[in-house]
Amino acid sequence: MTHPKPSLNRRQVLAAAAGGAAAVGAPALFSSSAFAQDRFPSRAITLIAPWPAGGASDGVMRAIAESGSRALGVPIVVDNRPGVGGTLGAAAMVNARPDGYTLTQLPLGIYRLPHMQNMPFDPIKDLTHVVCLVGYTFAITCTPDAPFKTIQEMVAYAKANPGKLEYGHTGTGTTPHLAVEEFAEKAGIKLNPIPYKGSAELVPAILGGHIRVMSGTLDVAPHVESGKLRLLATLGSQRAKAFPNVPTVKESGWDTISESPFGIGGPAGMDPAVVKVLHDGFRKTLEDPALISALDKFYMPAIYMNTADYTAYAQRTFLAEKATVERLGLAKKT
Repeated sequence: MTHPKPSLNRRQVLAAAAGGAAAVGAPALFSSSAFAQDRFPSRAITLIAPWPAGGASDGVMRAIAESGSRALGVPIVVDNRPGVGGTLGAAAMVNARPDGYTLTQLPLGIYRLPHMQNMPFDPIKDLTHVVCLVGYTFAITCTPDAPFKTIQEMVAYAKANPGKLEYGHTGTGTTPHLAVEEFAEKAGIKLNPIPYKGSAELVPAILGGHIRVMSGTLDVAPHVESGKLRLLATLGSQRAKAFPNVPTVKESGWDTISESPFGIGGPAGMDPAVVKVLHDGFRKTLEDPALISALDKFYMPAIYMNTADYTAYAQRTFLAEKATVERLGLAKKT
């Protein structure tokens, strides 16, 4: 959808006129893009975090906002809007002004859920993908008394007991669910998936012995380090920084990689000059020791993509998620 560009207010018009004489001989300096870049940002930016306050995702978004405010020179205010699988930020962009002052985190679910249910936004047509910054690390974890100690032993156990090995995940259609289903398909095993409403329910369930295996993020790292849980494998393209001795699923023999990059986006129709200012400012946050410390605290890797690469990634992912959802029989009915 298209959005009208914001018009200049009276003060901006007068300021531009006052500088008219200086612009003689160098009119290119006062092109619309240059003007937008020179004037932006001049006030606080709202950054929507589509998760509850206090969690790992919220913590990283607040660290990005603090670092980004220093880089861009204006306050960045985090607005928590949890619910609907982390898609409320993307939905808010549909009616937001494309002036760069209202932004949102773009989690992977925005490319998947539109294939599963009707959503009020199109992740390609209704959004500007500004920059990708971070990602989640997913892992397969078990209780210490489970009858297997490696991912290979788990597969052997599942083959000997088809459909009897349960695993918990963070909700039907989420990445921790679909990643394990893809892995199970390639490994030739049948598992019994048990959905929970999120990590807040899932982690206590496995710690309490209600399930033996779970698929989720590395929020469980403290329990692994204390010996309460065992980390079988991670699902990224590389080993987790915090657990360099734990193999990935792919290097264990099954070509399954599930990474969940997320970045910053805005409404469709944003001025390219404004997008560049935002990209450059948020890109600097990845050089900020305070943000790197926050990423390490929450076991999240930095995953950088510039505007063009992030846009191309979104287009590829939207198509790939459609194929995955259809293969698993989770596509919405037409």
